[in-house]
Amino acid sequence: SGVYTILPIGVNSTYQVYCEMKGNTGWTVIQKHNGEASLDFDRDWEAYKHGFGNLSSEHWLGLKIIHALTNQAGKRFKLWVDLESFDGDIIYAEYSDFWIGDEASQYKLHLGGYLGNRGDAFRGAGGNQNQEGQGFSTYDRDNDGCSPCFSGRSIARNHCSRSDAGGWWFNSCGSAYLNGKWHPKGSHIGKYGAIYWKTWDPIQSLKSTVTLTYKFNSQTVGFLHYQDSQI
Repeated sequence: SGVYTILPIGVNSTYQVYCEMKGNTGWTVIQKHNGEASLDFDRDWEAYKHGFGNLSSEHWLGLKIIHALTNQAGKRFKLWVDLESFDGDIIYAEYSDFWIGDEASQYKLHLGGYLGNRGDAFRGAGGNQNQEGQGFSTYDRDNDGCSPCFSGRSIARNHCSRSDAGGWWFNSCGSAYLNGKWHPKGSHIGKYGAIYWKTWDPIQSLKSTVTLTYKFNSQTVGFLHYQDSQI
């Protein structure tokens, strides 16, 4: 594992990324959030476009780089999310395809089939919260579909990125949110703008998240059904 320089197909610029080894496979880290570096994820569109933080620690890789990486001709990518609670529980979610659109599409999120052990939060814990196919939002670029939308407490919200203090693929505002404010143990319950995977736990903010992607053989068959697997 470490920082590598990559040159995606069809792109004239090289990029630095952090590659994490899982067995014999190198995964590119696109997001890491654990509170250790106290990194502020409440950034504007340009910051989320180009990336911020320390590649070897907490960071957001950058929408421009993620788009270049996941749109290479003849290549397909999976998405993997590692999540840890303050109780020490660790879960995962894997998506059989992953790519995002270009800036003109607001870096729209595209996901394949889900496999994991605590629910597909990207597609929602209930109601109209499917974040797949949604554009990215920041406090200065609103693509969240709220006009307004209502939380479980019947509180109206018009701008998820502003109320939740971070950029993400929001939809009313959604059940998966990994760029929220990090809260220490003891003050991590029932917070707006926190780090959530609500199909696992709807009220407790998470201790850490790592979001990764890797290239796989284009002939590999993806998951045909959304499902949970217990580990």
